Amino acid sequence: MVKIDLITGFLGAGKTTFIKNYAGYLLDQGERICIIENDYGAVNIDMVMLQDLLSDNCNLEMIVGGDGKEAHRRRFRTKLISMGMSGYTRVIIEPSGIYDVDEFFDVLYDEPLDRWYEIGSVISLVDAKSLFKLDDMRRYVFMSEIANAGKLVISKITEDTDCDSVIAKVNEIMTEFGGKTFDPGKDFVAKRFDDFTAEDYESLGSSGYRHASYVKIPIEDKQFTPLFYFDPKMSREELEEVTKHLFESKEAGSVIRLKGFVETGENSQVEINATREKIAITDVVSSRNVLIVIGEKLNKEYINNIMKDKCSVVSL
Repeated sequence: MVKIDLITGFLGAGKTTFIKNYAGYLLDQGERICIIENDYGAVNIDMVMLQDLLSDNCNLEMIVGGDGKEAHRRRFRTKLISMGMSGYTRVIIEPSGIYDVDEFFDVLYDEPLDRWYEIGSVISLVDAKSLFKLDDMRRYVFMSEIANAGKLVISKITEDTDCDSVIAKVNEIMTEFGGKTFDPGKDFVAKRFDDFTAEDYESLGSSGYRHASYVKIPIEDKQFTPLFYFDPKMSREELEEVTKHLFESKEAGSVIRLKGFVETGENSQVEINATREKIAITDVVSSRNVLIVIGEKLNKEYINNIMKDKCSVVSL
């Protein structure tokens, strides 16, 4: 049977960066893998960010949404069926940062998938910086994303990160919603990604998952939304200025993350990956220019007005 790993975590926790490293380890072990970008958006930037992994032993697949959870679930199931005879030894799934983990388990318990695939590990990333700023519905979404994890990886660790406080905060939020807490001694990995060893990845890959029980809270369809801007063109300085403004502006709504690729000149392009805590802009060469703004109760009209002269198509 093909093992399937689910990598979860709230928006901006570092899932894609972790997957790059984890997939590299699996490939070094001789595995033949497929990474599925499983998102509700019409465009998946993370898939572009993983292009460097493409090889004879690593494939990338994508599932798009945008027309309801049930349609998205059917596409997920159909994708796994179509891959059933492809010879993969492991599949890694990266969902959106707002994801109902029950979909993962429900689909894999269906026939014939339950005979072809087995759940490997659920690995969840915890952003050490933004964790303490989660409020209201974000706390619930964060809890629901990590509740089934066999292991939690604390991400974005710096010299002043107090990992004990991070662990205590995670368990405080779990308790708040009636979820099962995690064992500080065995359920967490607290290292910078660059410091991970083969033993760390082996432990994560065999960490399994746990059954979670908590009171489900419905999330409004438009509470967390992505806005897409195609062919964005602006200078590096202007991009940084716009990004800072969107994070700070109350009129824009609550912007959580910006990511994508922006043309900054005739022969120059940058990748932006920004949260309120950190704006990272790096020079790249990509086949596509698109910028995604993700947040809670976004004011599309206001953000579109800012972006209308900086791209060819604004979010519809």
